[in-house]
Amino acid sequence: MDTKQKPAICVFCGSSYGDDPAFRDAARAIGTGIAKAGWSVVFGGGGNGLMGDVARSAQAGGATVQGIIPAFLQLLEPPISAEERLIVTPHIQERKALMLQMSDAFVVLPGGLGTFDEFFEVAVEAQLGVHDKPIVVVNVNGYYDALDAMLHATVKAGFAREKTLKLYDLADGPQDALKILEGRLNA
Repeated sequence: MDTKQKPAICVFCGSSYGDDPAFRDAARAIGTGIAKAGWSVVFGGGGNGLMGDVARSAQAGGATVQGIIPAFLQLLEPPISAEERLIVTPHIQERKALMLQMSDAFVVLPGGLGTFDEFFEVAVEAQLGVHDKPIVVVNVNGYYDALDAMLHATVKAGFAREKTLKLYDLADGPQDALKILEGRLNA
């Protein structure tokens, strides 16, 4: 990472809000915290759900926000504002490749299959040595307890090495996630 540039934090999360209001609070806290730290945001490009709340909160705090969206999602996920910087890709694979390339760290908030896919994409690439960027999973009200347990079970069953569990930090909420991120980026 170039120390002269402010870190770009890629945030993976739902394009819906989920059933727990704490998810939305966490998304807003992450966006606000990223802006307060002087970092920028890379995200999925849409204004819907938690994804939109992260980006709007970061933008309201003065952070640069870079959206990356596949063309087919543009009609389903409108931009957060006219000021949003947006890259349109032909497919979701190009979107994920650009997110990895343009980001210095990854934050994973609650979300569905797309969020899981994005988490596993960056975790696998870290496991293979493609990058050593921080991955912080924000465990809001235990949402990611099952994911963490599954990964521990995968190691225990011999399908992954113990180092797999060191590819990500499991944060107890947004404030813990921001502290972990700050520590990892300043290490």
